Amino acid sequence: MIRKLPSWKGVTFTFVSHTHFQKHTFSFISHSKDKAKQKALHPPAYSTPVCTDTNKNSHITSSSSTLENIKDLTNQEIASLVLANTLKDHELEKRLDAFRAVAVRRCVVEQKLSSLGIFNSLDKLPSEPSLDYQQVHGANCEIVVGYVPLPVGLVGPLTVNNVTTYVPMATTEGCLVASTNRGAKAITAGGGATAVILKDGITRAPCVRMPSAAQAAALKLWCEAPVNFATLKQAFESTTSFGKLKNCNPTVAGKNVYLRLTCFSGDAMGMNMVSKGSLAVIETLQAQFPMLKLVALSGNMCTDKKAAATNWLEGRGKSVVVEAVIPAAVVRSTLKTNVKSMVDTNLHKNLIGSAMAGTIGGFNAHASNIVTAVFLATGQDPAQNVESSNCITLLEETDDGDLWISCTMPSIEVGTVGGGTSLPAQSACLQAIGCKGGGATPGQNAQKLATVVAAATMAGELSLLAALAANTLVQAHMQHNRKKPAAAATK
Repeated sequence: MIRKLPSWKGVTFTFVSHTHFQKHTFSFISHSKDKAKQKALHPPAYSTPVCTDTNKNSHITSSSSTLENIKDLTNQEIASLVLANTLKDHELEKRLDAFRAVAVRRCVVEQKLSSLGIFNSLDKLPSEPSLDYQQVHGANCEIVVGYVPLPVGLVGPLTVNNVTTYVPMATTEGCLVASTNRGAKAITAGGGATAVILKDGITRAPCVRMPSAAQAAALKLWCEAPVNFATLKQAFESTTSFGKLKNCNPTVAGKNVYLRLTCFSGDAMGMNMVSKGSLAVIETLQAQFPMLKLVALSGNMCTDKKAAATNWLEGRGKSVVVEAVIPAAVVRSTLKTNVKSMVDTNLHKNLIGSAMAGTIGGFNAHASNIVTAVFLATGQDPAQNVESSNCITLLEETDDGDLWISCTMPSIEVGTVGGGTSLPAQSACLQAIGCKGGGATPGQNAQKLATVVAAATMAGELSLLAALAANTLVQAHMQHNRKKPAAAATK
């Protein structure tokens, strides 16, 4: 059975029921004239939960007469109402129930993503309890007794580098996804974000020890000679198909030498790759310096999972800068404040306040909130949010009176292959972004993920700064994450 559904943002969908399956499955076919139109940019969200709106009932806007018998409709028919803006996405839980709202929303999201050429991306993102323990064994966790389910929200559309993107975020913090979504709406309304990769290289810094400080200095000078670095590079790259040793920066502390090795790791985050290559470098050095002793493969100058100035200054993983211009009218209508108030708030909070606190890489409002949520959803190492959340957020008023915002993040550590990215749910989230697995060229997908993390972080920064400037932060949180505990729902 084929039935035409209302168009969404200029794209018409067709509902197809495959009745030959035991359980009906559904697909949505875009009738755009060409592939270019199928991947056209999605405009800002028509309606999103607005964090700064303290009117408890203001979000109930759909016509009650139109939706009087909504529960009698199929999930696909309700999804078509959402796509046609007859029903607002964030009303689903109130109009239906929590379980069915998720099912309908998945239909909506699949249709939006399919118009970008991304199909069936949520198939392996569970909405019911499920985990393949056999896949976990030997790869992700030991002494397994179960798993902790986390809700996953989807932020978007967020335009990044002229591409429509939807960003999955796993979190238990009420208001976080709604707030980030508001920032995404403002960025997209302004024409989108531009993100650039400045550096790409994961690091490992073995600590080696020499008999004397003079010999430690001699080792440093030897490593810095181009011909000797070429020898170390050859040894390192003999251990990997994708890894490329980019540089070796030795630091001397008495008899100790810390060899900070930087490696391009393709689409992998790269810690295993750089560690394996580092051992080959040490073996090569021991052949040249027999008295050299390896103290620790990681000497803490890498620096992994700890706040460190070296990451802030030199970078680790992907170094990204992202920017956007938000029209003053959008600041007023979507962010519920004004340009001057936001610029002042950022100056006194993120810059002066953070300086007075003596922070390292913490010149931001809450970058770690967004970084961690995206990391959890996409199978990254959540502990690396420590350095990956290094961020300085800058705001200025343009000559035209609009708001310019940027986030500079020197150490985003992400990968799209290996580790937790291979688990079905996390892999599904990567697919929703459009960067699952290895890219067409090594590093392409991991770099895309890093730019999306940075752009989503900027969206979160924008919305929180607006809430602080308008002094509506507390009211928003009281509305979105102070619900009284309720009895567990049943299907």
